Amino acid sequence: MAFSANQLYSSTTTSTFVEDLRKIQHVSVSRIQNFSPSKNINTLPHNRPLYISAASGFGYANINETADESKKSRQPSIQCNAYEARRAHSFPISIEFDQENAAQKLKIGVYFATWWALNVVFNIYNKKVLNAFPFPWLTSTLSLAAGSIIMLISWATRVAQAPETDLQFWKNLLPVAVAHTIGHVAATVSMSKVAVSFTHIIKSGEPAFSVLVSRFLLGETFPMPVYLSLLPIIGGCALSAATELNFNLTGFMGAMVSNLAFVFRNIFSKRGMNGKSVGGMNYYACLSMLSLAILTPFAIAMEGPQLWAIGWQQAVSQIGPNFIWWVVAQSVFYHLYNQVSYMSLNEISPLTFSVGNTMKRISVIVSSILIFNTPLQPVNALGAAIAISGTFLYSQAKQ
Repeated sequence: MAFSANQLYSSTTTSTFVEDLRKIQHVSVSRIQNFSPSKNINTLPHNRPLYISAASGFGYANINETADESKKSRQPSIQCNAYEARRAHSFPISIEFDQENAAQKLKIGVYFATWWALNVVFNIYNKKVLNAFPFPWLTSTLSLAAGSIIMLISWATRVAQAPETDLQFWKNLLPVAVAHTIGHVAATVSMSKVAVSFTHIIKSGEPAFSVLVSRFLLGETFPMPVYLSLLPIIGGCALSAATELNFNLTGFMGAMVSNLAFVFRNIFSKRGMNGKSVGGMNYYACLSMLSLAILTPFAIAMEGPQLWAIGWQQAVSQIGPNFIWWVVAQSVFYHLYNQVSYMSLNEISPLTFSVGNTMKRISVIVSSILIFNTPLQPVNALGAAIAISGTFLYSQAKQ
């Protein structure tokens, strides 16, 4: 309820003022201490309403006085609180919205979604190419060649800034490139012999290789939950391999070798790249170029141009011009998904990357089963679920 200054002043007697105040049923919050009607009315605004918020000390006794002291003073004491409408106290409501943090989370989400999508597309086209053109060494070489060409063009056109490297950088990168080359070829050999889903089920056992290599070769120790998380990984992979309908020893061993090679790649990468300022995109570009230089002579020795020419003619005659698109797609998407994964490493922790890698394998396994109509027994699916669950537990225990 609002009163003008004149209305408030018209209650010149205490009893009348108290009677008026008793009619008030709604009050607001603010304070003016010890209001007295004897003050000069000119000091009060005539047109602005005053909002009464609290009143105390009605009668002849002050709220802080005893009964005896009140009888002696017998002075009217009125304490009320009020505020002018124009001078109302504000209570600002601040809702903090960290735009920078939200943008970072969105960026990471886009990286993850792009990484998984590109990886699924690569695996689909890679398997199509290998079914029609069973030359995994050349297929692996073309993947690295496509990435190298893309990055050289990007640097030449200044779409991307070329990295500043020295001889020591390439020396440190050499063991990483050797391990990357072995892992890449071994995985491609595996997918040329078995289903994509089976290759990735076996590759989900990579954490077991990481722990074993770090423990027995590097002398690192891990908490007990880390070791326990290896049990479902190893057990799930073994169950899946034992129940695979189209089991092939070469395909199985290729996936196992790929796991071991990528573990060493990660170890060499951590040791050799400390203190380097090369970003994730350029780092993988340099890795691809060096791996291409390492792989090319081995691919020629293992398969050779004559076999490639015969196989190419047969594939084109069977598939048609679409086969060329399949080769281009698998080569380009291989580079893109790896490039995005390395760019993600600059933005997230190794734990988050490990969880994302686990989810990537799930997306690849499910999509490949649906697209290629891969026969899958319930026991085989159970083994895959156990292995992938163990990989997730490992990533949590490693935190």
